[in-house]
Amino acid sequence: MSEDITQDSSGFAIRARIDTTKPHSARFWNYFVGGKDHYEVDREIGDQIKGIFPGLVDVAHTSRRFLGRAVQYLVDEQGVRQFLDVGTGLPTADNTHEVAQRVAPDARIVYVDNDPIVLAHANALLTSTPEGRTAYLDADLYDPEAVLRTAAGTLDLSRPVALMILNTLGHVSDYGQARDLVRRLLAGLPSGSHLVISDSTATSEGMIAASNAYNSSGAVPYHVRSVEEITGFFDGLELVEPGVVRVPEWRPDGDGDDAAAVDAYCGVGRKP
Repeated sequence: MSEDITQDSSGFAIRARIDTTKPHSARFWNYFVGGKDHYEVDREIGDQIKGIFPGLVDVAHTSRRFLGRAVQYLVDEQGVRQFLDVGTGLPTADNTHEVAQRVAPDARIVYVDNDPIVLAHANALLTSTPEGRTAYLDADLYDPEAVLRTAAGTLDLSRPVALMILNTLGHVSDYGQARDLVRRLLAGLPSGSHLVISDSTATSEGMIAASNAYNSSGAVPYHVRSVEEITGFFDGLELVEPGVVRVPEWRPDGDGDDAAAVDAYCGVGRKP
C-alpha cells in the first residue's frame, strides 16, 4: 500500500512554492540523469557546468547506480526491510522503494524532502507492493526529531532502518551542523540500523570550479567537501567494506562504473 503524509498537497499551494527563475538542485540533477522534470534555467546552468566539468554527469549517473547497489546489499545481506530516504530528489528509474521491494516485497520506505517540485511528483513515488508500504514526508532535514516522529507512522523505529542521505548534505553549509543533523537522525534509530551517504567531493579543480559556478547561479548553494569530511559522518559506526571510497568503487557489480574516476565518495556504516 502507499500513503500520502504530506503537510500540504494542494496543487495550487505546490505551484506557488516552485521558483522557476533560479536553478534548483533536484531539477538540475534530474537533467543530468536524463529525466524530464526541469526548466530552462536548470538546463542552462547544467550546460554551463558541462562545459566547465563534464565529469559531473558521470557523478550523477554513478551515484544513482550506487543507490541501487547499496539498497540491494542492505536487503540481501543485512536483512534490512525499512528505509528512510532523506533528500530523495525527483523520481527517476530504480528509486529506493523499487530496488528494495523487488527483492523484499514487504519493505517499507519513507521518502523525505521539502522541495515543492518533489512534492508535486510525490504520487509517482507513492507506489508500493501490496505487502509493503511507501510514504512521502514533506519535511525539513533541519528538524530531525520531527522527521523521525512522522516517519514512525510508517516505519517501526524499534527495528533496524537504513538512513539514506545521498547528494544532500552539501546543502548544509556548516560541516559541524551537517554532522550534528546526521547524529540526531541516527540517535532515533536502533542498533543494527545503517547510514548510507554519497556526495560530490572537492577532489579536483574541475569539481571545485563546477561547484563555484552552480553556487553563483542564484541556486541554494551546494558545498563540496573533502574525503576526510565525508568519512567523518560515519564516526561511531562500523564501516562496511570497502569503507569510504569513490562511488563506482563501492561493491562494483561489473557495470563498468568501477573504471570511472569520479569526484564523489560514498560509504555505508552500521550502528552498533
